[in-house]
Amino acid sequence: MKQVIHNLNNGSIDIGNIPIPNNSKSEYLIRSVNSLISTGTEKMLIEFGNSNYLNKALKQPEKVKMVLEKIKNEGLSAAYETVSSKLDQPMQLGYSNVGYIEDSGNGVYTKGTRVVSNGPHAEFVSVPHNLTAKIPDNVDFETASFTVPSAIALQGIRLANPTIGENFVVVGLGLIGLLSVQILKANGCRVIGIDFDRKKCELAEQYGAKSIHLEKGVDQVKIVNEYTNEIGADGVIIAASANSNEIIHNSALMSRKRGRIILVGVVGLKLDRVDFYEKELSFQVSCSYGPGRYDDDYEIDGIDYPLPYVRWTEKRNFEAVLNLMSEGLINTKDLISDIFLIDNARTAYNLISSGNPLGILISYTDSIETSDKEKAPTIVNSKNKKSLKKYSQIAFIGAGNYATRMLIPKFKKYKVNFNTIISKGGVSAAHYGKKFNFDFVSSNFDDALNDNIDSLVIATRHNLHAEQTIAALNSNKNVFVEKPLALNLDELKKIKSAYEKSDNCILTVGFNRRFSPHVQKIKNSLNKNSKKSFIFTMNAGYIPSDHWTQKHSIGGGRIIGEACHYIDLMRFFAGSKIVSWNATKMKSSNNEICDDKSFIILEFEDGSTGCINYLANGGRNFPKERIEIFENGATYQIDNFKKTIAYNSKAFKKFNTWKIEKGQSELIQSFVNSVNDGNESPIPFDEIYEVSRVSIEIANHLR
Repeated sequence: MKQVIHNLNNGSIDIGNIPIPNNSKSEYLIRSVNSLISTGTEKMLIEFGNSNYLNKALKQPEKVKMVLEKIKNEGLSAAYETVSSKLDQPMQLGYSNVGYIEDSGNGVYTKGTRVVSNGPHAEFVSVPHNLTAKIPDNVDFETASFTVPSAIALQGIRLANPTIGENFVVVGLGLIGLLSVQILKANGCRVIGIDFDRKKCELAEQYGAKSIHLEKGVDQVKIVNEYTNEIGADGVIIAASANSNEIIHNSALMSRKRGRIILVGVVGLKLDRVDFYEKELSFQVSCSYGPGRYDDDYEIDGIDYPLPYVRWTEKRNFEAVLNLMSEGLINTKDLISDIFLIDNARTAYNLISSGNPLGILISYTDSIETSDKEKAPTIVNSKNKKSLKKYSQIAFIGAGNYATRMLIPKFKKYKVNFNTIISKGGVSAAHYGKKFNFDFVSSNFDDALNDNIDSLVIATRHNLHAEQTIAALNSNKNVFVEKPLALNLDELKKIKSAYEKSDNCILTVGFNRRFSPHVQKIKNSLNKNSKKSFIFTMNAGYIPSDHWTQKHSIGGGRIIGEACHYIDLMRFFAGSKIVSWNATKMKSSNNEICDDKSFIILEFEDGSTGCINYLANGGRNFPKERIEIFENGATYQIDNFKKTIAYNSKAFKKFNTWKIEKGQSELIQSFVNSVNDGNESPIPFDEIYEVSRVSIEIANHLR
């Protein structure tokens, strides 16, 4: 299918050939008819992409600070690699889409239902139920295309809580501003619209507002006061986009005592206390479409907010807007500047870059019949590529940051054939499939199980690892799966069963630290028969509680997802089975997640013991990882896998590498050699199983 893709690195717009997205049971597959270009948000993104590195940095000073910290802690090379990777990631544009339900999953809407969604500019989109709404029969697709920006306007107005007869000012008469004017009029308010564009002011007057065209000598505050009989505006909706702080200042001056100012757009936010203090003004920033926005439980998992307590969610705002359209209270016909076929989308973006249009629609086919060719999830990406026939045919499942920045480039160094790359939405798979010369790109996991592929690299979200590993083993595929292997003991047992039934398949988990040259240097210096004491400290850093890795059902939490590395590393150094463990964590307050501030004690069969300090509350300037081993009168210390010091050791004194070396390359090379040459698995399965089991048990104990 065709989809509009933006390159943040250079600002280019491409019409990509992307696999149709693979919708889950909780999502609808929608065949698009129209989508609306956001002339504000999307113009800003294109301008950011077109700017040079210096201007990009100036626009995001908080990101610059993070980069400088990364340079200090991990080196210039790692920081440059991270920034380059971020800018290389393809960006989907668009968030106001209309079309027909093609596949309803397990949803409420049936095939053929006309719906609006926040899907991107693509011939097909996959969207969860709470980000869709059914279009009334008397609302055409072109009108419904304005639902999402109308919901943004509506949410800002809801925060202002207008009542019949109140005076409202709308600053900025772009698309959202003009929609705000109409919704305020539908609320029975007297409205004043302010803008520099005379034509937009004239449109506002057509919708029943008084307009103020900002030209030289115009005193907008005076005009508002005169229009409101010197009372001032009851509320101000700021829908403008500008860096100036003057907009906030003027909004305060034209407001009545205890008036409300709501920011829907993007403006300078240097507030003058005097402006707000004397009038006791209220100021609030509106968040997109309404309650539920950016909440994965609501948007992805479909957990609705109870209506008696949250009357207006983002989905209910969609529905409210559509009802206003159905009743003729929102008119969008005059807001349509142009309509372009998706093949001509570049022309549309040139227009918003050079001009000042309102609403530009992208048009797609309106047929609800899908051909077998379109249903096919796999597309050919390269032809006549010479295949290294005796080497592994690999499929990559997942095309996220770690897979594309770390795993794929390292696998590419060794003798493998890149057969297929798969991502759920298809966009990242298409981008990186082309970049790394894969034969095929896909959005369907089942395409990795065909007979032409013998090995899978699984780098999806943690909750998918077990299911995909089991499916791969059942199809007799070798598996390299990023940690963790599983999120619970039941999944782990099923993996063990599938592994034992497979035809000598190789199964490797991304426990790469045991392959680090720093670790290998120490391992070769230790006395195998002596008891050892370990102190491992991971200065893990803070991750918000709503991040997917913190959610037990998706990421498994940070003990299963990350501390497992240290459990495996300690198991490797000990060379002995774990016979017991104990763990404690910081006491929680205010429902804070504290299992990422934990102390784990391991005891081994040979009498060795160790403590893992897994801490997310430390300073960023402290080394992220510190390994200390005490054995037979000697002490070994690794700092951040870049510097190793041996105290009182006869084997060596120092071992340094010019960059952080955590063993990813060595593990990948070992896996490739195992597959190509029939060698043993890089990590014995019983150790993988043992470490995974202990990690899960500890995480369960700490919850």
